[in-house]
Amino acid sequence: MSDTPQSLDALRERIDAVDSDILRLISERATCAKRVAEIKTQEDPDTVFYRPEREAQVLRRIMALNEGPLDAEEMARLFREIMSACLALEQPVKVAYLGPEGTFTQQAALKHFGHSAVSLPMAAIDEVFREVEAGAVHYGVVPVENSTEGVVNHTLDSFMDSSMRICGEAVLRIHHHLLVSSNTRKDKVSRIYSHPQSFAQCRKWLDAHYPHAERVAVASNAEAAKLVKTEWHSAAIAGDMAAKLYDLERIAEKIEDSPDNSTRFLIIGNHDVPMSGEDKTSVVVAMRNQPGALHELLEPFHRHAIDLTRLETRPSRSGVWNYVFFIDFKGHRDEPRVAAVLEEVRLRAADLKVLGSYPMGVL
Repeated sequence: MSDTPQSLDALRERIDAVDSDILRLISERATCAKRVAEIKTQEDPDTVFYRPEREAQVLRRIMALNEGPLDAEEMARLFREIMSACLALEQPVKVAYLGPEGTFTQQAALKHFGHSAVSLPMAAIDEVFREVEAGAVHYGVVPVENSTEGVVNHTLDSFMDSSMRICGEAVLRIHHHLLVSSNTRKDKVSRIYSHPQSFAQCRKWLDAHYPHAERVAVASNAEAAKLVKTEWHSAAIAGDMAAKLYDLERIAEKIEDSPDNSTRFLIIGNHDVPMSGEDKTSVVVAMRNQPGALHELLEPFHRHAIDLTRLETRPSRSGVWNYVFFIDFKGHRDEPRVAAVLEEVRLRAADLKVLGSYPMGVL
């Protein structure tokens, strides 16, 4: 017993010393980042400071080198924030996302770019595309698919009319909570606000616990959280960010029906991304209306052993071609075998558009 205080004091002294070392090394890293910015600017005044492939490589290296006791993803998240803060010294990254503030899309933006990025909410997906295309922001973040509810068609349709490229992806585990305000009478909840997809993802739980409550669909979970602040008999389904933003209490946590509920988000920009070593490519292909069109499209991928990760069909908006396919596959467009496949597909298709090659999501 008598040794405990001395042991604690020694450990605390060691922690203080380690903290001093961490502070010094982070400052050294920040200084190096500022020097990198100076060199880049001298070489090219219009240089791009944020390099998705470089950041992915750094995070993968950190995860590979990590020996614990923190797990690899937790360590990578710490480094993401350090990198975000250092990048802000070079040039703060401006990111448009599908708003309003407090949505899962904002959470995905901060997960991907770190909290030193400047995140700007947009009212609609096409507004995110327009802001990036106009150069008002560096990047945009839009949802593209949910593990239980499928693809976000508005995002896919926006790519058909846009010159924007996919520069990255982020996958976010989606946890829904039932939230109330300090004014809510918890035993009298008769109305629940949420986004339609959130209602769909929590349907079984709601049927079991609030079968008679009115379900009111709104444009976003953040809007749902905001509405609850003004009503005494209402609750909202939303995530952690909305709960913190509007100071709401969780009366039930993780009410989603599927335990592995997740949403994939795409990072859009106006430049191509070099190879990172573990990449993915997304394309949109229009095929002529003829027998065997799908087989003709997919055969080169099979022959070259290219791993398809997503295949979606959308109706043609031009009316000229009946089939428009969105395809995600592993590999980068600059790899020889991927380039060969794309050339074969281009010859067989009515139209081929490469939406981008980008690093596979690290976190």
